Amino acid sequence: MSQILPNDRRDVAITTIAIAQPTFLPWSGWFDLADQVDLLVLLDDVAFSKQSWQQRNRIRTPGGLSYLTVPVHTAGKFGQRICDTDIISDKFVQKTLRSIAQNYRRAEHFDRYYPALCAILEQAAASGNLCGLNCGLIEWLAIQLGVDTPSVRSSQLGVGGKRGSHVAMLCEHVGARRYISPAGAEDYLAEDRGEFDLRSIAVELHVYEHPVYRQCFQPFEPFASALDLLLNEGEDAGSILRSGRRPTRRLRGDIPLERAEK
Repeated sequence: MSQILPNDRRDVAITTIAIAQPTFLPWSGWFDLADQVDLLVLLDDVAFSKQSWQQRNRIRTPGGLSYLTVPVHTAGKFGQRICDTDIISDKFVQKTLRSIAQNYRRAEHFDRYYPALCAILEQAAASGNLCGLNCGLIEWLAIQLGVDTPSVRSSQLGVGGKRGSHVAMLCEHVGARRYISPAGAEDYLAEDRGEFDLRSIAVELHVYEHPVYRQCFQPFEPFASALDLLLNEGEDAGSILRSGRRPTRRLRGDIPLERAEK
């Protein structure tokens, strides 16, 4: 998943885009969404939310799913954007790597990926910035999973608006006519649907049924970081990830755009 500069987007044929926050070690569904579009906009110019997926995610342990968390500066920084959120220190890196090693040493593909993971985590954390960390890990995971969708950070685009209007304006800015959204955004998209209709942008929701695959511990626990899938399934991880893909759906109560324009 290579990052492109704002003025390079003209070289990419863009019809369909997704817009998603750059979360920490995202789950499989995040990468499946990215894999379906011409361009992924990493939504890093919105407010940071403490103890959200922006700074933590889960791995499989003998006791179930357990969080890995990135410590960030929040005191006196209410409302700070994701792209402006800094890491407190890089001491979490070794703690994170120890936790991964302890729980995945028996995974079939641990030895293949762990050294590279160590290197990329240390390198990305050295930026001192949460978004820099997350984007570095996302790019590495995307390569391993075979997701080659180009991406750009929303903070690089200089687009205004709030909530749904901001998303619609981002779509318009890059020339997209179709927007596939994470399903969790349905409520606010329905409220702000007029912003998309105004720009003749079709809105669809991502639908994903989590696939079952091998894990080090039983029973199977879904919704871990995609790192869990990679360490357990190796080169098959990408095809397993895509096996959970289902047809997109329209917003509740939605009228197809072509009918609304008549």
